[in-house]
This record gives sequence, structure tokens and C-alpha cells, in this order.
Amino acid sequence: MANLRKLGRRSDHRNSMLRNQVQSLFENGKIETTVTRAKETKRMAEKMITLGKRGDLHSRRRAYAYIYRDEIVDKLFSEIAPKYSDRNGGYTRILKLGPRRGDGSEMAILELV
Repeated sequence: MANLRKLGRRSDHRNSMLRNQVQSLFENGKIETTVTRAKETKRMAEKMITLGKRGDLHSRRRAYAYIYRDEIVDKLFSEIAPKYSDRNGGYTRILKLGPRRGDGSEMAILELV
């Protein structure tokens, strides 16, 4: 994948962090994080929802390979993806909150539309 943000992490740490954030997004419906992490998480979450919309066995196995918990994948394929069956992308929204009190980094809410 070209044009990935490094987020100041090693690749294994970055990938596991993004996987956990995508999983939390699907579990709770929205997460609060920094703007740059939200943009990267949005990319992967939309790819997972597109896999869920396909619904075939290969897509389900690719989702199981990316998301850690099986019940989240089942929720993705049974509840989340069917809601977006008539939509061609744009499944998530980023709402900017302003700077964080501790270090001043820009915060955002990433939520499912």
C-alpha cells in the first residue's frame, strides 16, 4: 500500500494499532482519536465494510485475517455491511474536536455514518 502514514511507530506496532482501532470502531460505532490516526483508521474500516458488502467466503476470510475477534467480523457481515448496501463508499465520518489538553494534538471523533 502506497502513501501510508507512519504515525511515529514501527510497522508491526502501527498495523496492530490500526487493527485494534478498526475493531473498536465496529464494536462501539465511534471512537475518539487523533486526526491522523482517524484518517488511517477510516481507510481500513471502509475497506473492511466493502468486504462485508461482498459477503462471499473469500471476503469473510480476509476480514477474519485482519480483525482479531470473530464476533466483530460476524457483526460486520450481519449488521454493519447490510446497512450500507446502497452506498458506494463514505461509510465513516471524521468530526474534529480541537486540540488535546496535554500535548495539543488535534483530536477527532471517527464514527460510522
